[in-house]
Amino acid sequence: MRIAVVGLGGVGGYLAACLSRSSHDVVGFARSNHLEVIKKNGIEIIEDINSSELKKWQKDLDARELSQADGYFDIVLFCVKSYDLKESYEKIRAFIDTKTILLSFSNGVNNGDILRELSSSIVLDGCIYILSHIQENGVIRKTGKVFNAVFGGEENSANIIKHIFESVDLRVKTPENIKTAIYKKFIFISAFASLTTYFNESIVQVCENHPLEAKTVLDEIANVAFAQGIDILDEVDKSLKVAKSLPYESSTSMHLDYKNSKKMELESLCGYVVKEGEKNLVDTPFMSMIYKELSK
Repeated sequence: MRIAVVGLGGVGGYLAACLSRSSHDVVGFARSNHLEVIKKNGIEIIEDINSSELKKWQKDLDARELSQADGYFDIVLFCVKSYDLKESYEKIRAFIDTKTILLSFSNGVNNGDILRELSSSIVLDGCIYILSHIQENGVIRKTGKVFNAVFGGEENSANIIKHIFESVDLRVKTPENIKTAIYKKFIFISAFASLTTYFNESIVQVCENHPLEAKTVLDEIANVAFAQGIDILDEVDKSLKVAKSLPYESSTSMHLDYKNSKKMELESLCGYVVKEGEKNLVDTPFMSMIYKELSK
């Protein structure tokens, strides 16, 4: 099968490198200097083995700009920032058809809905658990052992991607209720993306220095989900437990974008909660305050 990985950042770069070890034809799409280094040297992955040991490996990868896409793709994995999803789809839509399987690992809970509005292809819903980022051009740094790709929808299509991922030892879950599963990831990333960016601290620092605020934001997100018919109330304490167990320096992609003065996924991770709260008559005072301040 021919697989497109759109976006070779922390998520897409790691996935493309792993999938390129399979028997399938993998094409990665990126831009600027990061792309040029990958085209010249391949993509380098640095993974934590334990607190004192790193695993480094390099993989050749067919890497291009989206404007250089050609041929037909059986699978397209969108690993771009949520605000780039629509544009990325439009640029690759000429190379897919109704049989193509589309899956977005962008942050947020409604990316599948966005793709279904745009496309007549097969669309799965999904999310991914991973702590990784671009360390430098051509180099992806994965922190800790966290990895789990979660997706679902049309069963046969989900199973196709599941078998491909498992063939390169990537952990996968295909739950029956994918919307609830996505929200279980969203509550964590939405809360801590907002909090780490607002306080300009790592995830663990937020838990240590602002425990009440962390609990409050998680409760607000869970209440918004509940109003939508999704019960993730027990994920509040679970999210706090996970957050406290992470490596001390671990943060979120939105926080890293903030520190690097890059565009942030503010709407999908923060604004979505505020606006859905307003729509469903759920109060979100602390998240609303964060959204207002970060919007400045």
